[in-house]
Amino acid sequence: MAPFDKLLHRRRDSRLRPFLPGVVAGVLLAALGASPGADAASRHMITGTASVIDGDTIEIHGARIRLHAVDAIESRQRCLLSDGTEWRCGADAAKALSEKIGQAPVECRVTDKDRYGRFVAKCFQRGEDLNAWLVASGWAVAYRQYGKDYVSRESEAKAAKRGVWASQFVMPWDWRRGKR
Repeated sequence: MAPFDKLLHRRRDSRLRPFLPGVVAGVLLAALGASPGADAASRHMITGTASVIDGDTIEIHGARIRLHAVDAIESRQRCLLSDGTEWRCGADAAKALSEKIGQAPVECRVTDKDRYGRFVAKCFQRGEDLNAWLVASGWAVAYRQYGKDYVSRESEAKAAKRGVWASQFVMPWDWRRGKR
């Protein structure tokens, strides 16, 4: 029996148990040619048919994925049109993403995990960056706290009054804090 196999099969020696996950991870990372300190999430791809959870979160094969560097209007959030009419802009943002995605496969390049355990990713469909599409269409804003990738797309959408930019709205991060 190889020394590593002996290590794995020594169940009675509880002193080794805390180290086994690290040893196994190190061996796997070495086999993949990565350094143990490398972020495994950054090399992860998730591909498949996506279900829209809300305007900036999707699910593929049971994995929740938060779209990187964008913040969509919250599903229950409302916006105010210039004529004083309220509209369900948050629900419309989620609906727009759902219609965009349809049943075609989505490929997500995971960059991180958030504090809720969701993957954070840039997602693509047929080569098109869905995160960029959301912001450029006015259904999400650039989430500068997490990246500046889509700031220029937001400026274009705002100037053209696309999506929520055709109305008055509270930024999603402020709305979540109770500013309504």
